[in-house]
Amino acid sequence: MRRTRPSLRHISICLIFLFHTLAGCAEEQVAAAPLKTLIVRTAERDIRYRVEIADDDASRTRGLMDRKYLPEDQGMLFDFHADEQLSFWMKNTYIPLDMLFIDGRGVIRRIVPNTEPLSTRAIPSGQPARYVLELNARQAERQNIKVGDSILPPE
Repeated sequence: MRRTRPSLRHISICLIFLFHTLAGCAEEQVAAAPLKTLIVRTAERDIRYRVEIADDDASRTRGLMDRKYLPEDQGMLFDFHADEQLSFWMKNTYIPLDMLFIDGRGVIRRIVPNTEPLSTRAIPSGQPARYVLELNARQAERQNIKVGDSILPPE
């Protein structure tokens, strides 16, 4: 019986397939936490968002880093459990965001619109806040969300 050697073409195809398979496996899969409903109460109406809750050090540190997409009706609510001076940045965050700093009573105290993706510039709360709500950029403007409006956080 005669043995045949694989052709250079077959080897090349196999290597390309292997490379793409390994590259796909190496890509970090960012798993989203379960979503809860949060209501932003404005002067005109209530707006519902489906949010992930980041309420421990690990989830707050991770935040929305490495995400490439966030649906328009979704966001992330960071809960620090007490009012304090907060500072955020956009390192490893690819999605431009609106950041809403909210006190322990649920009142929006500061809105930082359209943050710059991947920036390491500090974004301070300006005054003590318990929560930070991150939404897609321009959501606050489109939905007419203003300082003084409030949230009903999920339970």
